Amino acid sequence: MVTKTLSILFVASEVEGLIKSGGLADVAKALPKSLKKLGHNVSIAMPAYITIPGRDDADILLSTKLEHWPHTAYQVRALDVDGVPVFAIECAEYFDRAEMYAENNQAYADNGERFAFFSAACLDMLPKLNIKPEIIHANDWHTGLVPYLLKKRYSNDAFFAQTRSVLSVHNAVFKGIFHYDEIECLSEFKSHYVPEAAVSHSHVSLLKAGVLCADKINAVSPTYAKELLTELGSHGMANEFQSREADLFGILNGCDYSEWSPEVDSFIPKQFKANRISMVRGKKACKAALQAEVNLPQKDVAVYGMVCRLTNQKGIHYLLPILEQFLKNDVQVVIVGTGDPFLANQLAEISAIHSDKFAFVEAYSNKLAHWVEAASDFFLMPSEFEPCGLNQIYSMAYGTLPIVREVGGLKDSVIDYDTDSENATGFSFKKPDPIELLLILMRSLLLYSQDLNEVKRVQLHAMTQNFSWDEAADKYLKMYLS
Repeated sequence: MVTKTLSILFVASEVEGLIKSGGLADVAKALPKSLKKLGHNVSIAMPAYITIPGRDDADILLSTKLEHWPHTAYQVRALDVDGVPVFAIECAEYFDRAEMYAENNQAYADNGERFAFFSAACLDMLPKLNIKPEIIHANDWHTGLVPYLLKKRYSNDAFFAQTRSVLSVHNAVFKGIFHYDEIECLSEFKSHYVPEAAVSHSHVSLLKAGVLCADKINAVSPTYAKELLTELGSHGMANEFQSREADLFGILNGCDYSEWSPEVDSFIPKQFKANRISMVRGKKACKAALQAEVNLPQKDVAVYGMVCRLTNQKGIHYLLPILEQFLKNDVQVVIVGTGDPFLANQLAEISAIHSDKFAFVEAYSNKLAHWVEAASDFFLMPSEFEPCGLNQIYSMAYGTLPIVREVGGLKDSVIDYDTDSENATGFSFKKPDPIELLLILMRSLLLYSQDLNEVKRVQLHAMTQNFSWDEAADKYLKMYLS
């Protein structure tokens, strides 16, 4: 247990409770909250997107201009998420837009400049507000320039003499690659030769800049830390991660059980506990409500749920070739998500043909995400790669058995039934192949059909698993001090 009190600034592009597009936002809320609970002085910095509820009513802490960016004024507004103070950096030119990163599945053309500005402003505001963190914890490419600027621009600044940086890599496939001209406002990049960031004579990677300049690097699961040392697992950045191997950690994300627990979940139709009678009754009520909500017949069959971004990363391309074959069985499948229009169209077509067994909801819905977790018997995560994943952890809390591919955090968190039935919490397969997925789906359905009591036992065992953020937060603290 770490006893020294630290001052920590967590820097992220999104925070659940204010604005969210994916799992990064969950971490950006839960980890700071747990660090504060452990007695540390924690705050969060994020962009003040115009779509954040209550943004314009929040107090203005600072109105200034960014040094080295003389024509861009910004303000810092005071927000709050679960008692953790949030410094929201407001700049209409960059953040008064309909979405955070993209519209109509097209990234904003100036994303490099937008998040370079945000990273620079995060550091620029600190002396002006007289906030002196010992640790600045950046996340993914959006904030990769925070460690870079701290090392390059502020290395001789007495104000930051005791400040160290950490970069968490949530998904290395997104490297933040931009042409030098797209971020020419950054004075350090005007030379067009920045070895800590360069990926070619004309382009830089903001993630690479962070990886090579952060004091410590964290991958969001132990297995993902190992995968980042390989060409395949790092998506082409193996040399950079290998060069920092001594400073590379792998800490599995936790679960915020105040948000994801069937005992307290305000979204689901019936709350339930980790005992057989309560779980069976609760999941039965939730299943009936979900079936009615998505227009599936209300019957007691095995329900397979999936909530995800529609991308190949999430294994949709493994599921699509075998989905109709699987639907020949007495099952129901519910998929909720948005993303690639091509994948969405394919799912919609199958749903139209098999409307009595398959429901596809093309939406981002927090309510439906909770309903699917609570109502399903099994949860699909056949990911091509998965740095950590959170839905498999949420699923276990609701007695819903995850079906996963053995990669990244999925491998670290799910115990396969066929490997260790006594301690199992789900089902897993290794080979990235549609037929392998079909085989494990059929294996789970066979168990459900032949021994429902055994399925209930495994579901109850899964509900007893504890992925508390408090344990993960203590590991982060040890990394901060290492």
